[in-house]
Amino acid sequence: MAFLTAIQSIIIIIFIIGLGYTLKRLNWFDDKFGKGLSKMVIKVALPCAIFLSVLKHLKRNELLSLSDNLIFPAVTVIIAYIIAYILVKILKIEPGRRGIFMNAIANTNVVSIGLPLNMAIFGADSMPYFLICYIVNTLSTWVFGVYLINNDDPTKIGQEKVSQGINWKKLIPAPMIGLIIGIVFLLLDIPVPHVAMSILSYLGGLVVPLSLIYVGTILATAGLGSIKFDRDTIVALIGRFVIVPIIMILVIVISEKVLGIDMLPVLKGTLVVQSGVPMLAVLPILATEANGDVKYATNVLVSSTVLFIVVIPVLMEVLQYI
Repeated sequence: MAFLTAIQSIIIIIFIIGLGYTLKRLNWFDDKFGKGLSKMVIKVALPCAIFLSVLKHLKRNELLSLSDNLIFPAVTVIIAYIIAYILVKILKIEPGRRGIFMNAIANTNVVSIGLPLNMAIFGADSMPYFLICYIVNTLSTWVFGVYLINNDDPTKIGQEKVSQGINWKKLIPAPMIGLIIGIVFLLLDIPVPHVAMSILSYLGGLVVPLSLIYVGTILATAGLGSIKFDRDTIVALIGRFVIVPIIMILVIVISEKVLGIDMLPVLKGTLVVQSGVPMLAVLPILATEANGDVKYATNVLVSSTVLFIVVIPVLMEVLQYI
């Protein structure tokens, strides 16, 4: 049953992604449209959706237990970084790819694909647990992941590196602000007018379709024919779709069997599914800014976005035995 549910959810997602891909190929959308769509989702729709989700699906007495669950994805990401670093050294990955490679394994496209996938499979009740993954992934990406890519600039090899520091603007992006404001409203029990709730609901409802259409435009721009399975790409895909889910499953099993922590099925399901989500959609953008290997970044992004449709049903099947 879980396998069929995952297949049905993926069909819906792939259909909307395919719509974005087709319309882009028909030149309905130019490059500016894709950038505008991305900004619309990240800066307007997603903050509204997260704000509403906090008020609808969280209770004040649940906030402490929710924060306790941050440890599960956090431990998984830390171990993923360590393994990715070891693989970089063993495989002797060239400068310009190292930061991309490590990000490809440790961080995910939690907004464009992770959110709609989780909503399709587990429903709105899973949103509080999705927020856990979102928080950890956001901090991991903008505090450490970007640092790795920026300090892997092949044009500066051998030169004295200037510390990049923490980009506080990216550390607290609009979706995170929506989360913070939602928690404040929840804790202080601040009422939200019905009209405002309706507006936020309409805007928040745009997240899933617009996000998936955006992914389709990315695939159309990169071209499915550009996918190449070289050594570095294959290892990155194994890391993202095999190693990281195994780490997450082990974290869950050890937490329950050894430490005696009781985890809700929807929490376990969300953690496992999010561990198998494709790579960051912004990888090529980050690579461009750091003079990295943009073709490699695009290749791992496109290939992971296509292959995840095989991974998720498998993870849903594995969930039955955890």
